[in-house]
Amino acid sequence: MLVVAEKEIGGLMTPEAAFDAIEQVFAAMASDKAYNFPVVREAIGHEDALYGFKGGFDGAALTLGLKAGGYWPNNQKHGLINHQSTIFLFDADTGRVAAAVGGNLLTALRTAAASAVSIKHLAPKGAKVLGMIGAGHQSAFQMRAAARIHRFDKVIGWNPHPEMLSRLADTAAELDLPFEAVDLPRLGAEADVIISITSAFSPMLLDAHVTGPTHIAAMGTDTKGKQELDPALVARARLFTDEIAQSVSIGEFQHAIAAGLIAEEAITQIGAVVNGTHPGRDGAEVTIFDGTGVGLQDLAVAAKVVELAERKGLAQKVEI
Repeated sequence: MLVVAEKEIGGLMTPEAAFDAIEQVFAAMASDKAYNFPVVREAIGHEDALYGFKGGFDGAALTLGLKAGGYWPNNQKHGLINHQSTIFLFDADTGRVAAAVGGNLLTALRTAAASAVSIKHLAPKGAKVLGMIGAGHQSAFQMRAAARIHRFDKVIGWNPHPEMLSRLADTAAELDLPFEAVDLPRLGAEADVIISITSAFSPMLLDAHVTGPTHIAAMGTDTKGKQELDPALVARARLFTDEIAQSVSIGEFQHAIAAGLIAEEAITQIGAVVNGTHPGRDGAEVTIFDGTGVGLQDLAVAAKVVELAERKGLAQKVEI
């Protein structure tokens, strides 16, 4: 099999390649050419860690595999980031293992690419202000991906721990965009596009905060109980997601579903907009993309990075 080490990913995978891979796999999912396997996610009872598996099969690209990994909240003491994962690809024709790929940076890139796909297809016309909720490790990737796909005039941001806002300010400066820290009511009123990327378990962005045509990429909720948005805001929006079954069980829309405020039929796969079978935004409404993170996203970017690594001679061959 081929091995692509984590240390090689940064020099191989570009945001452009990640965006293309994610847009294509979303389209394949909406065309019923690709599907995800049931997610396994467990609290293992050691180091407060969550560990699990996400996998799937893309029949269009013949990509088969899984990502193994999770969240270790105490990793700072080891000098490591909290999210740790490895992606394994298998030959779809024979079942033999084909590649093992470091998944940490790829996870960040594919998550940012997913929100960027939603912004490309759902942002209000003439959107100028990007609002960021959350200033953790992933926020910089999110901002860079959003700015690459759409031209914004400024960035405004909020974080529950204000001392962390320097990450947003520094990333905006890197992108030559002005940045201002604001409160949530102002962020909801002024931002044309909002990316929320936190690990919250209660709503932060409220229905009353969002006053105009807005697109929200809700990227933080990927576990039962997590929540970033007011269910009343979800209930009045036009709703999109990567995978509906995952969205209503562990994604942002789980709460509005549980409260009886929306029906599953109100949610559309983002790939349908990519494919042109759904119109997407239809005027001045609020749109929400619930980015729960699916295994097929990981496989798509891993397959691309293996292709790039082979081309550049950076894939190690190991007999197994």
